[in-house]
Amino acid sequence: MFIMILKMSGLTLLYLILTALLWRWTRIKGLNKTRKLIVGIAFGISSILSTHFGVSYEHMVINIRDVGPLAAGLFFSPGAGVLAGLIGGIERYIVGTFFGVGSYTRIACSVSTCLAGFVALGMNSAVFKGKKPSPFYAYFMGSVMEVFHMYVVFITHREDMRMAFMVVDTCAIPMIVFTGICLALISVMLQVFTGEWINPFKKQEEESISVSQKFQRWLFIITSIVILGSFIFSFLIQNQAAYQDAKSTLIANAESIRTSYMEHRLVISHDSSVKYQVVSADGTVLKGEHTGEIVNTDEFEKYKDNNDSIYSGKFWGIDSLIYIRGIYEGEYVVVVMEKDEVYWHRNAEAYEIAFADILLFTVIYVLIALLVNQIVVNNIRLINTSLSKITNGDLNEVVTVRSSSEFASLSDDINQTVLTLKGYIAAAEKRIERELILARTIQESALPKVFNFPGEKKFDLFAYMKTAKEVGGDFYDFFFVDRDKFALVIADVSGKGIPAALFMMRSKTAIRSLAESGASIEEIIYRANNTLCEGNDAEMFVTVWIGIIDLKTGVMKCANAGHEYPLIKRRGGGYEVIKDKHSLAVAAMPNTKAREYEIVLEPGDRIFVYTDGIPEAVNKKLEQFGVKRIVDCLNSYKDSSIEESLTKLADEVTAFQGDAEQFDDITMLGFEFIIYAED
Repeated sequence: MFIMILKMSGLTLLYLILTALLWRWTRIKGLNKTRKLIVGIAFGISSILSTHFGVSYEHMVINIRDVGPLAAGLFFSPGAGVLAGLIGGIERYIVGTFFGVGSYTRIACSVSTCLAGFVALGMNSAVFKGKKPSPFYAYFMGSVMEVFHMYVVFITHREDMRMAFMVVDTCAIPMIVFTGICLALISVMLQVFTGEWINPFKKQEEESISVSQKFQRWLFIITSIVILGSFIFSFLIQNQAAYQDAKSTLIANAESIRTSYMEHRLVISHDSSVKYQVVSADGTVLKGEHTGEIVNTDEFEKYKDNNDSIYSGKFWGIDSLIYIRGIYEGEYVVVVMEKDEVYWHRNAEAYEIAFADILLFTVIYVLIALLVNQIVVNNIRLINTSLSKITNGDLNEVVTVRSSSEFASLSDDINQTVLTLKGYIAAAEKRIERELILARTIQESALPKVFNFPGEKKFDLFAYMKTAKEVGGDFYDFFFVDRDKFALVIADVSGKGIPAALFMMRSKTAIRSLAESGASIEEIIYRANNTLCEGNDAEMFVTVWIGIIDLKTGVMKCANAGHEYPLIKRRGGGYEVIKDKHSLAVAAMPNTKAREYEIVLEPGDRIFVYTDGIPEAVNKKLEQFGVKRIVDCLNSYKDSSIEESLTKLADEVTAFQGDAEQFDDITMLGFEFIIYAED
């Protein structure tokens, strides 16, 4: 026993090493046709070695040869499994037929090994779908394959069931157990290599277990219970039948032997399955087994106590059924059947029935699992695929699983729900569109549209604004603070839609009212900031550039609250960026003070301010327009009027964007100082 376990463990280790080496090699090199062929040959040779290095026992070899084709087909390539099975199976038949290696079981072994490759092919393609089986299924596959192996031994030796039973009784358990264990260990090893190992003893969450897994688990449990119950019931009946047959045989043989002895026949005939003794009153064996010897005293006392009855006991040290029949006073006929003889046929039938039940269970289990996958699980997966597309925004996806009334009803319900959802979305889009139109109207209505002041020759100005699809909060403003002071404002409110438009109105009103009151630049920003911080639950803010020019002197006092850098063009020169000092955006934090600075303008000088919608405009390549392009474009039209320069810049931005969507408002304001105001 120890030698057998040692050899089988050694073969298991060799299969693990071979699998690990081939797995590493194919992972690095890939699994093309040539490498599949090499894998098949390698596992075929391993099957051959398993035959010759297995445990020899009379005319049979205890081995795990079928691991080769199963491992190749389940874990590498179905074709490699078929090739390995043919190599191992054909070689097994040749050495069994011509060299006497395990000759008694050569047909069963050859058929089993050849078929193992095709079984792996079918399971890999139909059940596992190219995935590696779990350790449980790997063990199950290996065990069932050896069950089939043992069943074929019975089928191919119907004329010699006694010998077939001896072979199966000797080989079945070690081959079934070690083949299953070897494949399970290979599965575990490869899962560890690929990082797919999951602790089977750790409880899984219900939601992580698929319907097919639950169904297969319960199908396995229920079917196993039914088959086990059927086997136990059948075994009990066979046990009783074997006992009754033995009882009848013992009684009939006892009567025949008693009659022959009393008639003093020289030859006492009896069945070959029984043994007998004629024992004298003093315990001496007069005839039969162990003639001339004296029966053990305790055993002889049992003869006396069980006269004319059958009991289980030891017959010269062997477990047997014993029948005692008296002859003359004190003499007995003892007829026995060894228990191995009594129950061998029962055991053989039990093995055969158990193997047949397991094979039938396997076929039923696989077929039902396939049917459930085909009829239920695959359709659920199709529905889930469609639902995934719908939840990702593809509302034009239609669920078309109509393989049964239930799935047809489910598909219709989902499709109807999506149609209803599309209706709600369409209504919401119309509502949002109306909101955007209203926001755009609010935004545009708040902006001054007249750029020419009657009789005003001291300056020229022009503003341009193109709103985006999602309305923001850009605004510009210009107005006289007093007779000789003129204010310019441009701002950009954070956020989109109605909230941004409303916040823009508040910002514009606050800044303009403070400027018209005669407040300084610093005070305008400081007080507007605190006013807008009040009730600002949405935490919105606005970037602002403001400049107030004294038309008598050309001195413009400015402040920049987080806005884009302004551009200046001196008379006769080009546009350039003024990197002024920034303060925090308005409404970002209470009590924020602006950093006031001055720009001295002379007649012919220009100021250009804008919002971030221009430099951050993007094209299809996701390239931004940038400040440099703004400067270059304005300089290319620097001799044009303010209106013409801004209009051409707007055209350049539109051309740059091409078909790309405009994501932000494009707003700009230009101012040219022409002459000083007179006192």
